Amino acid sequence: MKILVTGANGFIGSFLVEEGLQRGFDVWAAVRPGSNCKYLNDERINFLQLDYTSEKNLTATLTEHKNRYGAFDTVIHTAGVTKSHNKKGFEEGNYAITERLVCALRNADMLPKQFIYMSTLGTYGAVHEKEPFDTIKENDIQVPATNYGKSKLKTEIYLKSIPGLNYVIFRPTGVYGPRDKDYYLMAKSIKYRFNFISGIKRQSITFIYVKDLVKAIYSAIDKEVQKRCYFVSDGNQYSSTEFGNLIAAEFGYKWIINLKCPLPLVWIICHTLGGLASLFGKTFTLNRDKYHIVAQRNWLCDITALQQELDFTPDYPLQRGVKETVEWYKSNGWL
Repeated sequence: MKILVTGANGFIGSFLVEEGLQRGFDVWAAVRPGSNCKYLNDERINFLQLDYTSEKNLTATLTEHKNRYGAFDTVIHTAGVTKSHNKKGFEEGNYAITERLVCALRNADMLPKQFIYMSTLGTYGAVHEKEPFDTIKENDIQVPATNYGKSKLKTEIYLKSIPGLNYVIFRPTGVYGPRDKDYYLMAKSIKYRFNFISGIKRQSITFIYVKDLVKAIYSAIDKEVQKRCYFVSDGNQYSSTEFGNLIAAEFGYKWIINLKCPLPLVWIICHTLGGLASLFGKTFTLNRDKYHIVAQRNWLCDITALQQELDFTPDYPLQRGVKETVEWYKSNGWL
């Protein structure tokens, strides 16, 4: 089995590479020139540098690879952006690079048996916000509220339109685990006994540990599924404080201060930081796009298809996942 993992040096991508090697697959890690590959230090990894800015260059690189090593059985496409200070950045970083990659694979006659795409639950937006919350289902209308979600949905629609492309789309909820930088900021704040919560009203949150997400993806490879979409979570729902309390427990804290910020105040903070980001060409964790994510109250999703078709059961309940994550942050000098 020969697989290509794009975005291989990233948070999720690096775990996908490790699992592929563990299974004895011929793993190719696609990285951009100059990428930081500190988590890709296994000598069994094959590297492939891809220039996503040019369909012509991608076609040439893939054609050369095919002539020397053969085609890929599976492509797992995780390369993309989760932060940008404008819509154009999301369009380029998620949709455009995927379009060029698929076109190049087709030009090189290398469309794989499976093209696995990492999308997001955010492609659905706030579709069930009235209590009692209903789960987000695949047949719900996708109305993403963020530029990030819109770029991912546009990519999903594109992939489904390509004749002969055997896509498999994964839509995970909040992914956490070692090497993740977003939830690290939360852990860093809790280290000082402060947990910042967006909004006063109840919020139902869902999570998936990175290794469980990887497990689901490789199950799809094992079962050779094609032209399917899956929501991914651990199947449970949590309150706004549970995740923070579990992190606090790993520090041995019996109490922390949960600061619930009213959404109007969160809006001001996000839009102020978003304005600064646009002004200086930088990105911040809190921004105008992120406001819609933290403001959404319901993140419950239906994982029935994941359970029935991929035989998925999570190995990491939230407590175990948080424990392993915080231990990694500590041992690697992040906390």
